[in-house]
Amino acid sequence: MAVVLTVLVLFLVGFLAGLILLVIGAVNFDFSNSEIPPGVNQPAKLRIIHIILICTAVVGKILENLGICTQVNFVRYMQGRKTLGVDPKLFIEDLWFEKVPVRIYQPKAPSASLRRGVMFFHGGGWVFGSLETHDELCRFIARESESVVVSVGYRLAPEHKYPAAYEDCLNATLHFLQHLEHYGVDPARVTVCGDSAGGNLAAAVSQTLAGRSDLPRLRAQILIYPGLQALDFNLPSYQQNQGVPLLFRERAAFYLLQYLNGNATNLEEVLEGSHISVDIKLNYRKWVSPDNIPEEFKVRGYKPRVLLDCTTEVYETVKRFCEPNLCPLLAEDSVIQQLPESFLLTCEYDVLRDDGLLYKKRLEDNGVRVTWCHLEDGFHGIINSFNSDWLSFPAGKRGLDNIV
Repeated sequence: MAVVLTVLVLFLVGFLAGLILLVIGAVNFDFSNSEIPPGVNQPAKLRIIHIILICTAVVGKILENLGICTQVNFVRYMQGRKTLGVDPKLFIEDLWFEKVPVRIYQPKAPSASLRRGVMFFHGGGWVFGSLETHDELCRFIARESESVVVSVGYRLAPEHKYPAAYEDCLNATLHFLQHLEHYGVDPARVTVCGDSAGGNLAAAVSQTLAGRSDLPRLRAQILIYPGLQALDFNLPSYQQNQGVPLLFRERAAFYLLQYLNGNATNLEEVLEGSHISVDIKLNYRKWVSPDNIPEEFKVRGYKPRVLLDCTTEVYETVKRFCEPNLCPLLAEDSVIQQLPESFLLTCEYDVLRDDGLLYKKRLEDNGVRVTWCHLEDGFHGIINSFNSDWLSFPAGKRGLDNIV
């Protein structure tokens, strides 16, 4: 019996030691591929958040290899564990709009007039994120802006591929617009809002509703470091910030492919730019081009790239990247011209920065009023830790105050 126990203890010690070495090895590898620019305020905090994310992913991969659960499900579980309970200033209720789960935040204080309404779509690369991960953010927006906020729990990739997330966000928004009186919301003051992948979804929903005359017109769209195109992953911001946490250039392409196809088979072609034909790129060059990025954003190590052509086989797997519901930057001018007043938040140290800058130019060129908030010391995902006791960033709070 003693021998068995000894062997068991040694096995557990060896397993734990191996687990620790694997985590350390993964952290060191990720560090060697990452860079925190000197312009980031409080870089140590960003490094800590990055370490936590790496360790979570590594443990998830180990559990997947052991057959316990998938890495994706483990990361989702870890992200969504925090529960905040009741809020003294808000009524919070989980409902279904059609077949889409939503969480509604309504201020308790009486209002002399109808309130603003905000449809909120969470970020997470279409793969992660939930009603729980953005619960604190939605509470803050509802309280501080005295708005009715509807957070949408859309279906996630890779289990549910494009256009599932877009359809869920659109259907939830349609339901809300058709029942505004039930929630005391002013039909003239409804906004769509989202961060990262949620910003992509908000832009797509806004474009779809732009031409509808049978519904209340959206008052505004709020796009927080949105991803808006998949034609060029070598724009200045993708080159400059390719290894900056919390979103690497490679991961940005990986998530888009997960959303599109449920896999990342053509990741290398997408990164090098050989996934879309030269003819199509030239057709969209008026909208997706480094030439449309202000010069001050190119001084930090940008090198122009030669346009590469693609094979028919590769293009067939990713051709839906040219659909505006997936890549809103590619919508026609006739659609852009009908969009509501827009708020765009971009971060200097974010691979998606130039997606936002290009969309800002398109909106302004088509007569749409734009309020632009650029966080010069910001990075992708900075808003999400706004209320952390020890991992918040002044720039994130500044950006959120501008949104409110």
